[in-house]
Amino acid sequence: AVYVSQCSSVMAVAEVVSSVPEVQIDPDGVFKYILVRLELGKERRDVVRGTRSAEYHNHIIEKLNPEMEKLGITCKCLGGGKIEHNSKDKKIRVFGESTGYGKADHSVTAEKLKKVYTDYEVTWSDDKK
Repeated sequence: AVYVSQCSSVMAVAEVVSSVPEVQIDPDGVFKYILVRLELGKERRDVVRGTRSAEYHNHIIEKLNPEMEKLGITCKCLGGGKIEHNSKDKKIRVFGESTGYGKADHSVTAEKLKKVYTDYEVTWSDDKK
């Protein structure tokens, strides 16, 4: 019986972490984004969050943290940058850096965006603008 309960709790942890959307970004415009590592027990997942409503990168994590804490998930910002999202032309460009968190690994961010925006041209660079 002990084994079964441990198994189900491990499954539940994996399900909680995988239930968090990998990418949530605004549909259009140029805006700040962060790459965040979510952790719950041994489960880890890196997610992308970006929005025009964030004046600074820390505003994004300040919004995400309470949502994740309710699920028991801890957040660690791996870095940030900017996203230029053009839904009309189906293009996304990842670039820049966060003053507070440093530059995210834009190649990782781009791969995550490609999984969600499968019919888009997704590019990244270490350019500041």
